[in-house]
Amino acid sequence: MIIAIDGPAAAGKGTLAARLAEHYRLPHLDTGLLYRAVAHVMALRGLDVDDPEAAGAVARAIDLGHLTDQGLRGHAAGDLASRVAVHGEVRAALLAFQQRFARQRGGAVLDGRDIGTAVCPDADVKIFVTASPDVRARRRAEELNAKGRSISYERILAEIRERDARDAGRSAAPLARAADAVLLDTTDLDPEGAFRAAVGIIDRVRSGARSPAP
Repeated sequence: MIIAIDGPAAAGKGTLAARLAEHYRLPHLDTGLLYRAVAHVMALRGLDVDDPEAAGAVARAIDLGHLTDQGLRGHAAGDLASRVAVHGEVRAALLAFQQRFARQRGGAVLDGRDIGTAVCPDADVKIFVTASPDVRARRRAEELNAKGRSISYERILAEIRERDARDAGRSAAPLARAADAVLLDTTDLDPEGAFRAAVGIIDRVRSGARSPAP
């Protein structure tokens, strides 16, 4: 069973995907970490993240071992990741990596921005997780402030809107909801509510009772 979880930044898809993977006993890949790893390695080496050839070369050398670096979770790595993700060379290099992970025996849960549309268009279940920009900015601000980082809500909201536009507007596999993905709006849901809703969606699909995507 391949479960594809897509959505914009700070929609809660990573937390949800990790819980679903645990619930269904499947391996989980946060594909955003791959792009963060490329950006992080480039920053450490002093390379220009806007150079497609350099970014592509780094992407081709990325493996699962790179994804354990705690530096990937930082705000800066996330911002740089969306810049390297616009490069077709990077996306091509990481596509095969993600597809191999998805097609391992038993399946997997993958979350990102183009899993259901580009990485695993044949996924058994596709869920597009979203929330209003205001709510996503508030959640991210609370998360960062809890870690001791004082960043204003207004700045985060502006960055989220900028990143949404960049992710949706890129020429290579832009952020988009797959035609057969079920929309899960978490604006008014806490993590537990989002998890229960997702399990309900997956179990309905597994039983063959797929409802039309709203």
